[in-house]
Amino acid sequence: MSTDQPPPGPDEPRDGDSRDPFAKYPRANGSPYEDHTAGAEPYRGMPPLAHLGRRLIARIIDALLIGIPVGLVVTAIAGGYDPIDGSARSTTVTLVYVLVYFLYEGLMLTRDGQTVGKKAMKIRVAMLENGQPPVGQAGWVRAAVYALPEIVPCCGFFFWLINVLWCTWDRPYRQCLHDKAAKTLVVSAVP
Repeated sequence: MSTDQPPPGPDEPRDGDSRDPFAKYPRANGSPYEDHTAGAEPYRGMPPLAHLGRRLIARIIDALLIGIPVGLVVTAIAGGYDPIDGSARSTTVTLVYVLVYFLYEGLMLTRDGQTVGKKAMKIRVAMLENGQPPVGQAGWVRAAVYALPEIVPCCGFFFWLINVLWCTWDRPYRQCLHDKAAKTLVVSAVP
């Protein structure tokens, strides 16, 4: 009886020659959605993710901080505000509020990664790749995707709502759409 094996067929590997065309790529642990980019894992070595409750309270603080002064000034100048009437006056008030909030958020984030609300809640915005504050374009992109869609009547509010709720089901970094657009995440400012 011979121990010689027949030569491998056309679909069988030959002496360590793997015919798997995907063998050179890293395994994704069964997930077709795994990111196969080389390099360090994002978020490694950063503080823990910020609690969603802290993020919500920080947004409320910022909205009040901007909304009350803008509302008082615009009401004094325009003589009142009725968000339901759809007049040019209410549209102007909305535009002013959205633009002021956009400028506030963009300036605060590009300066040190925190708004007043985030400072009060001891959380900060960090770049996903390195944990640094989103200086430059990233801070402005994040602010724009958060604030500016509200300018679009009706649809802007629905986009904003989906945007801010996105972090409740997003995994693993609990990012909102404005975080995804800017490649940021919100972390605790205190280790």
